[in-house]
Amino acid sequence: MIRAFPAAPQFSVRSVELFERDVNFRLPFRFGVVTLTAAPQAFVRVRIRLADGREGFGMAADLLAPKWFDKNLTLSNEDNFQQLRDSIAIAARAYTSDTQPRSAFDHFAARYTPHLDSCSKAGLNALVASFGPALIDRALLDALLRLLDIHFFDGMRQNVPGITLNALTPDLVGFDIDAFLQRLSMPSTLDVRHTVGLVDPIRAADVKNGHHDGLPETLEQVVQTYGHAYFKLKVGGKLDEDLARLTSIAAVLDTIPSPYYVSLDGNEQFDDVQSVTQLWRQMLEAPRLKRLAASVLYIEQPIGRAKALSHSVASLARRKPLLIDESDCDLDAFSEAKHLGYTGVSTKACKGVYKSVINAARCANWNGAGKPRYFMSAEDLTCQAGVALQQDLAIVALLGLGHVERNGHHYVNGMAGLNEAEQRSFHIAHGDLYEQSFGAVRLRIGGGMIAIGSLRCAGMGVNVEPSWPAMRRVFAEGFA
Repeated sequence: MIRAFPAAPQFSVRSVELFERDVNFRLPFRFGVVTLTAAPQAFVRVRIRLADGREGFGMAADLLAPKWFDKNLTLSNEDNFQQLRDSIAIAARAYTSDTQPRSAFDHFAARYTPHLDSCSKAGLNALVASFGPALIDRALLDALLRLLDIHFFDGMRQNVPGITLNALTPDLVGFDIDAFLQRLSMPSTLDVRHTVGLVDPIRAADVKNGHHDGLPETLEQVVQTYGHAYFKLKVGGKLDEDLARLTSIAAVLDTIPSPYYVSLDGNEQFDDVQSVTQLWRQMLEAPRLKRLAASVLYIEQPIGRAKALSHSVASLARRKPLLIDESDCDLDAFSEAKHLGYTGVSTKACKGVYKSVINAARCANWNGAGKPRYFMSAEDLTCQAGVALQQDLAIVALLGLGHVERNGHHYVNGMAGLNEAEQRSFHIAHGDLYEQSFGAVRLRIGGGMIAIGSLRCAGMGVNVEPSWPAMRRVFAEGFA
């Protein structure tokens, strides 16, 4: 039975703090134009005050991933990190400078357009701009739910954030958002979609300098160890290289006796729909790719965002669904993409929890009572075990998405970089999600699946705190 709470409690934002910790990868991760070996992880901590004077804190975290939000090759990784810090800082000043009490959603809505404008003036694109509010909004919602002692799933089903369809979403006028939220339900498990990066070894013969840490390194080892049924394959936009690599991958996946499912991720590496279509046609024509091609669910963001929403992709979309990921930079993007033939959009916590809910509502509205055509996928920003991973999983579970890309556990050695006390606290509080193995606490995957029942805790899926003293404090805005 769901506990009843006052609709959309109002609160003011007292403070926003940014912390960071460094994350070193055990394996290089090649996606798009970057091979990632290390990056900082951002942690936002907020304090809010309810109308009755009670105060509480909330938190959120995400990796400062270079060359995903902005793929300008003239920018260094450090430049990209600073862009994302700037987005958080601009949002933090705006959220703390206005002391008017608002609902959680109204804090987002009131600052949505001004924040995009401020970031644009600072030379930040809309996807970079979305990062700051995405973290702060999540932390604010976490704080509110903690004060109310309610978990994320019940809170969202009762619309505790106060989500309304206003001027920001004119295409959803007349849609019953409350009824939509009430219909949502949380599964107890999720299938994990394993990422195969562009430099990941496929078989043992592909390993040049092994890491010898006992964890899976090759795709062949991953299949044997975790038992995945879902896979995400990166393609690089070079036809012959992509076909050869997919053929090597298919040789491993085809050994799986049960059905398997695949998504192709172009990470903006194709110039136009014709080049993507050429790859797809040749995949269909290649005998050794027959089963793999038949297992493809959709193609993710193949075309660079500068062109992706400029021309129709309907000719390819009639053959295989296409979705946007990097092009999903603002609240209008999915609607614009729909008119060009795209039928899917990704959810990532780093793009904003309210954007994910709004896009899920769009899918429900556009599909009506008919056969589902419009859909959401759950993609990863190399979410690290702990706050970032659990909050992203909470959103995925809320929206009823049965499988989710997870790659942070593969490219990073679990919580090995954290102190033992912090690792132990997460393992104790979320023992269904994590295990202790190979010297660290890490994601527990069995039969290709993870259990998420422990996310039903007060707040947004996280029952413990990270070690704040072990992090770098970057800045603080607001009142002490």
